[in-house]
Amino acid sequence: MAQQGNPWVEEKTEIRDGMRVQWDAPITASDGIVLRADVFRPPDEDRYPVILTYGPYGKGLAFQEGNKAAWEILTRLHSEVMEGSSNKYQVFELVDPEKWVPAGYALVRVDSRGTGRSPGYIDFWSPRETQDLYECIEWSAAQPWCNGKVGLNGISYFAMNAWQVACLEPPHLTAICAWEGAGDFYRDTTRHGGIMSMFLSTWAPRAVLRVQHGLGERGPRSTVTGEQVAGPPTLPEEDLAKNCIDIDAWILAHPFDDAAYRARSPDWKKVKVPFLSAANWGGMGLHPRGNFDGYVHSASRQKWLEAHGGAHWESFYTAYGEKLQKKFFGHFLKGERAGWEEQPPVLLQVRHVDRFVERPENEWPLARTRWTKFYLHPGDTSLATEPPAASAKLDYEALGNGLLFLTPPLEKEVEVTGPVAAKLFVSSNTCDADVFLVLRVFAPDGREITFRGSNDPRTPVGIGWLRASHRKLDPRRSRPYQPYHTHDEAQPLTPGEPVELDVEIWPTCIVVPAGYRIGLAVRGRDFEHPGPQPSIPGVPYSLTGVGPFLHTHPKDRPPEIFGGTNSLHFDAARKPYMLLPLIPPK
Repeated sequence: MAQQGNPWVEEKTEIRDGMRVQWDAPITASDGIVLRADVFRPPDEDRYPVILTYGPYGKGLAFQEGNKAAWEILTRLHSEVMEGSSNKYQVFELVDPEKWVPAGYALVRVDSRGTGRSPGYIDFWSPRETQDLYECIEWSAAQPWCNGKVGLNGISYFAMNAWQVACLEPPHLTAICAWEGAGDFYRDTTRHGGIMSMFLSTWAPRAVLRVQHGLGERGPRSTVTGEQVAGPPTLPEEDLAKNCIDIDAWILAHPFDDAAYRARSPDWKKVKVPFLSAANWGGMGLHPRGNFDGYVHSASRQKWLEAHGGAHWESFYTAYGEKLQKKFFGHFLKGERAGWEEQPPVLLQVRHVDRFVERPENEWPLARTRWTKFYLHPGDTSLATEPPAASAKLDYEALGNGLLFLTPPLEKEVEVTGPVAAKLFVSSNTCDADVFLVLRVFAPDGREITFRGSNDPRTPVGIGWLRASHRKLDPRRSRPYQPYHTHDEAQPLTPGEPVELDVEIWPTCIVVPAGYRIGLAVRGRDFEHPGPQPSIPGVPYSLTGVGPFLHTHPKDRPPEIFGGTNSLHFDAARKPYMLLPLIPPK
């Protein structure tokens, strides 16, 4: 018996390391494609809740093999990851079967269509993928070893498609943990403020196409089974190219927030399942915005928000992250009373310059926030709570380092936690301008305070972006602290004439000590940390402070338009400012 484009893969089951493992279990999708899943469950014949994932990284590619540098850093910083497990079954961005199966869960790992051992056409976060995930959830619930309850848990890709499938309300989807998962495919993932992000253009070949189904013998082998991770067929290169969306061309062909983007984004009004949304303060460029928006705007009546720092693959695997996830799923999938009833609605790992301090909260944004305007002053490029009196125009080269506005040294400690926004008045000597805003903090000796972010070891405190021709606001969805742009048309600039720009800076958290300074950089290109770039083995992109989230595509940012001179305007009617969420002590 054969599948289209995929010689038959024989399913097999064995007992190993205290688990009953079903390799390459077939799940037939509604269009006839047979997806392949690995199932890890306790060796007895009881029924268990399922933790399910569906994604493109190859269910048989070990974390240690596919993401060696990340694994080495993770285990060096958090040795507890190695405890209680052989780590043979670790896969990037997924839970460890050896730690979850003994806790009474069945794990189902599905290779998304076109990747790993599943045939088909790769189309990231598409409606077809979302439908596949729906069908995998219902397949799992119907198995004799499942108690009828299915949860979704995983980082990034797995969190993003969890948001989407929740909108379809699968009958047996019981709870989801969305750990660092973007929501809005336009605003979060592909076009920041209307500016094309290069992330997916570089991510697809380095993270997905290395395990595209059909690589077969040219791809990696599983260290556990010895089978081809991306096999078994070995297809010609031209066939592989036909079996995957050209995501670079797709983004360029969709400059506005159209129906294609909406089809790859969750409708928060339809997300009703209980969930835990875990955000990363340092995830600027992909994830934190969706986690906060999901918590604020979803229809679910049982929802929790957590926010942490560190690398993208870090806290999920730590004892802290594992305990939090098991506590959540124990409550909803197993009916355990292990303390989730007392879990605060919002749990923040409040970021200081040298540590994190855990603090429970009741809502987001925090109700006690003192929204404070820090005005840009043109004379000395300072930031102050009093508006400037002078009229001025400050020019800067769009492809240069721009302008930096700084507060005086703070007289006392200040906490900034929440969404940030800025209002600017900008002109260009061309018909458009891209604005890059960077919220920065400096020590008394002038050293910039950066953090190990999700994808870069020197991530600044906050970043926001806006293409001036995309300045049109949606008044229904905009808030003073979070402007929402329609991105449905271009409104070109008249050279030399200023326009009003409301710029969203993604949510952040920092406790700034007395004597330190807060800064706002206004630039026309991505942030670049001064000094030599760090080198991390296995990291295939530059580490300038924004990791892979660069905005440098020449077709999206032709230099004749975006390489000119931009100007900030100040007068009686134009008083630019940054709106900061200052948090008083409880």
